[in-house]
Amino acid sequence: MSFIETEEQKALRQAVAAMVANYGQDYYLEKARAGEHTTELWNEAGKLGFIGVNLPEEYGGGGAGMYELSLVMEEMAAGGSALLMMVVSPAINGTIISKFGTEEQKKRWIPGIADGSITMAFAITEPDAGSNSHRITTTARRDGSDWILKGQKTFISGIDQAQAVLVVGRTEDHKTGNLKPALFVIPTDTPGLSWTKIDMEIISPESQFQVFLDDVRLPADALVGSEDAAIAQLFAGLNPERIMGSAMAVGTGRLAIAKATDYLKTRQVWKVPIGSHQGLSHPLAQIHIEVELAKLMMQKAATLYDAGDDFGAAEAANMAKYAAGEASVRAVDQAVQSLGGNGLTKEYGIAAAVTASRLARIAPVSREMILNFVAQTSLGLPRSY
Repeated sequence: MSFIETEEQKALRQAVAAMVANYGQDYYLEKARAGEHTTELWNEAGKLGFIGVNLPEEYGGGGAGMYELSLVMEEMAAGGSALLMMVVSPAINGTIISKFGTEEQKKRWIPGIADGSITMAFAITEPDAGSNSHRITTTARRDGSDWILKGQKTFISGIDQAQAVLVVGRTEDHKTGNLKPALFVIPTDTPGLSWTKIDMEIISPESQFQVFLDDVRLPADALVGSEDAAIAQLFAGLNPERIMGSAMAVGTGRLAIAKATDYLKTRQVWKVPIGSHQGLSHPLAQIHIEVELAKLMMQKAATLYDAGDDFGAAEAANMAKYAAGEASVRAVDQAVQSLGGNGLTKEYGIAAAVTASRLARIAPVSREMILNFVAQTSLGLPRSY
């Protein structure tokens, strides 16, 4: 792994930053508060090849890797317009279908995911399972050559703006015991599939939903990969999810620090910029270090993943997710404190990130579950559950 990005990666950063600068945080928050989606930004990012930069070239993608996709996410978040569905559609679903889908599935779904004309949601979390994905109760049973799915999912991002959803369930034979996931692509207009919005206090253009599968009938080719899929098939999409979550948090931290430093350079009290006072400059400097350290672990995780080291990537991705989440929350908190009363106004746009930044500590996996993973996997300590 080099600590120096290639000329192509540097150019990608510049291109993404230039694009998002035409939209920015004002656009993002205006859309969110109006209950609208960031459709214009999503479409432009797709046309420019940013959304599918990690997907195979033969199916319309950019042929790069998770490093490049996380780079895109980081720059968009740093520019005030993080697109949550990039975590879901190209990173999780695009990766899983690219690795395990049939040739027909790849041709049907990947080009649209890559150029943004298709958005695909991802449904794994269930009301009673929490972080324990082994307790998934959504089941699939055969009916001739078809599949019938029944179950419920919760906190499913953006299914209202998606053309399809990748659902994680289990076959009837595996209702108990270790999880043996079965993955199905379901077009969102399929009979029996419905959803209701969950009211959230997060200001975001992407909403969260309860999803209901009431005897949803699917053709045989809706199954992605093996009917009795190894757990690795599912986790092929979860490492990218953690890496992208880290990228969003790193970008959010950068955005908060940038807003705070701009303010501290211009706001004057006692005839000097308040940024000259160490009570304000030192905390921001410390948080800048923490964000940069989290970014390094994120880049390590992406590099390991792109190199095919799934085990090494899992450890690094979880550590990056933890570090980035903590740093992001601290960055936003200190930015608000640095601006004082202005930190809570709409004009400066930092208060809106207070609730949103907490998401990085909770989803897609809580910091407590990451600590469990590190304790057991990295340190070899016994499980408590």
